[in-house]
Amino acid sequence: MSSPTKDPASETNMDVSYVLVYDFADTDKSSAIAQFQKLTGALASVGLATEVRTKDKSSLFVFVKFASNQDLYEQIYRSRTKDWLHGVRQEAPDAGSNDSEDKKPIHPAEPLRIVYQLIVSPRGEGGAGITPKHGEWKNVESIFALHDHQYNKGWIKKWATSYTLKIEDLDDIRDHFGEKVAYYFAFTQSYFTALIGIAAFGGSSWFLLGYFSPVYAVVNSLLCVAFVEYWKSQEYDLAVRWGVRGVSAIESKRHDFQAEKDVTDPVTGEIVKFFPSGKRLQRQLLQIPFAVLATLVLGSLIAICFSIEIFISEIYNGPGQSVLVFLPTGILTAFQPLLLGFLTNLAERLSAFENYETDSAFDTAFTQKIFVLNFITSYLPILLTAFVYVPFAQELVPYLDLVGITSKPPVEGEKSHNIHNFEINPNRLKKQVIYFTVTAQIVNQAMEVVVPYLKQWGMSKYQDYQQKRAASKEADSDPSANDPPEETEFLKRVRKEADLEAYDVTTDLREMVIQYGYLVLFSVVFPPTGISFLINNWIELRTDAIKICTETQRPTPWRADSIGPWLDSLGFLTWLGSLSTAAIVYMFSGGDGGDAGPGGSPARLQLGGLMLSIFASEHAYLLVRQAVRIAIGKLDSPGARKERAEKFMVRRKYLGEAGALNAKQHGERMAEKMGTAEKEGAVSGGGGGLSREELEEALRKGQLRGGLSLEQKFWGRQKNWKDSANVGAQLIEQGLKEGEGKKAQ
Repeated sequence: MSSPTKDPASETNMDVSYVLVYDFADTDKSSAIAQFQKLTGALASVGLATEVRTKDKSSLFVFVKFASNQDLYEQIYRSRTKDWLHGVRQEAPDAGSNDSEDKKPIHPAEPLRIVYQLIVSPRGEGGAGITPKHGEWKNVESIFALHDHQYNKGWIKKWATSYTLKIEDLDDIRDHFGEKVAYYFAFTQSYFTALIGIAAFGGSSWFLLGYFSPVYAVVNSLLCVAFVEYWKSQEYDLAVRWGVRGVSAIESKRHDFQAEKDVTDPVTGEIVKFFPSGKRLQRQLLQIPFAVLATLVLGSLIAICFSIEIFISEIYNGPGQSVLVFLPTGILTAFQPLLLGFLTNLAERLSAFENYETDSAFDTAFTQKIFVLNFITSYLPILLTAFVYVPFAQELVPYLDLVGITSKPPVEGEKSHNIHNFEINPNRLKKQVIYFTVTAQIVNQAMEVVVPYLKQWGMSKYQDYQQKRAASKEADSDPSANDPPEETEFLKRVRKEADLEAYDVTTDLREMVIQYGYLVLFSVVFPPTGISFLINNWIELRTDAIKICTETQRPTPWRADSIGPWLDSLGFLTWLGSLSTAAIVYMFSGGDGGDAGPGGSPARLQLGGLMLSIFASEHAYLLVRQAVRIAIGKLDSPGARKERAEKFMVRRKYLGEAGALNAKQHGERMAEKMGTAEKEGAVSGGGGGLSREELEEALRKGQLRGGLSLEQKFWGRQKNWKDSANVGAQLIEQGLKEGEGKKAQ
């Protein structure tokens, strides 16, 4: 028995580059049609072809791609020329021969990035200036690229059978999802590799030396310093390998940037938007009160819950103690997300108020503020245990019994019985570190994998129920009822992807950096921490790949030459780790078996010795870091060799030849070579528009003649942007009539 034939529409993306979702639910008919016509006209003005289909009764899909291959090659040529002028690439793209394309082929991410930039870049920079949900484009709900499902299946299958990632695997990610996503996977892979040595030594140290080992503390700090400095070298090598070194210098203005005045550039003589750096600095000073506010708000909540938890679990032994022990967790679970949401919104508003000119500058400022919030919520509970509870518990605990719950009838000269006999829990710090480094990692991994899947499954079931319910009342209410039969599976897949969440690589990077903080700050308490992280990150690399392919929309392939501000966070945590590790080792080097430390009494803590150990550790860290930098700098890395080779080839080429064709000639040559050059007017606005029936009839005649591919049929239904606008207007009218009919019922 032969296997069923697959529907071709279930595999192809119809040559679509991006999909725009146009929502007209809350807009009157005339405004919706006018805005839609403006949208299709703006897309056509930058050389993009459009096709319109129904998403649901109150929204449309606008599919876009380059109008012709000539336009594609021209834009790629301009982009690469811009890179050359900004020093990103060593050699100018050659418009007169095929050498440039042979050396740097066109990967899927490059056209996608260029199309997205054409859609969203300001008109003054050659783009359509379409900003979803903002200003005149408030009806544009979202912009997303379609997944390449054939590639996704092969990617997941390959990673499921591979133990480690090779540099070619990272190249593959970069080619399909852009450098920003590739840098995340490269960082996680480098971190995973570093954890192999840290985990091996940590497990051995735990078995042979026990907890709070000075030997482990020294070796772990050395390995962490070496990892951070090595990663900086890796960033450079990858930037050279991927041709993006210095790409952060090529940036567009933020749409929300508000210039104070226009000034003349002293170098170019151009009129540019200007905002005084001194005024921005004054606004940036508000970051100090923001950090203080975040520390007070989140710190107070955590400290209160911490105190309640100690009181209930270690002092109070009255009725309901087994239930009350969960009270701090309940308070923290209820209030911390609310406070984090408020402070995150405040951080975003403050970053916007600082009025940065570029998106990367805004992202850096916002990321720094988010790191402050994550630092408080992630590390403060352990810091309170290590540096407040352990040395000062005997002095502070009596103040927790504010209402005298545990006191006996007052006897002169006698304190509460339980308070008087209180002894600190020597295992509290270890249990807390084990929770954050083992248990919490398992919980977070489950939340990342299971919850989105359940959410997606539930949403799918709900939508199926809604469609069946609507279909039972009115057959025409099904948005897929009018889909062309050959596009049914394709449009079904697009509707599903439109409902997925956008992927944010910053969230995954933040998770890895916070995890690294636990390793460098507190792993001396529990040396096998590295083993837990090693296992977690092996799984994380694969679950993140699955998440990108199945649970989120395809990421916009942004370029980057580093992991951005998170690199500074790594350096800060490594420096702070040299201080905290020295302090913890010093405090717990005495006491009962090294477990009790000062035992809750500051009298047992020698402050002078503690400060001296911290001072010595910090200076040792600075010396080691400098030594590692010098050592790595003397190594001849692949990136350095490649950069020297490129410079040599450029010098040799320009000494012997000169000249290049312009972008238009380049585009014409490539289009002729591929045999896919299209006539002028494919996206021109000239000529009268055809009705939808006429277009369908023309397409039907073309089908009778035969020879048209599925993609050609898809893009042949609407001749130009005016036809797309007419079809969209008809669909909007139809959707509004259906809505009015339902209201009347």
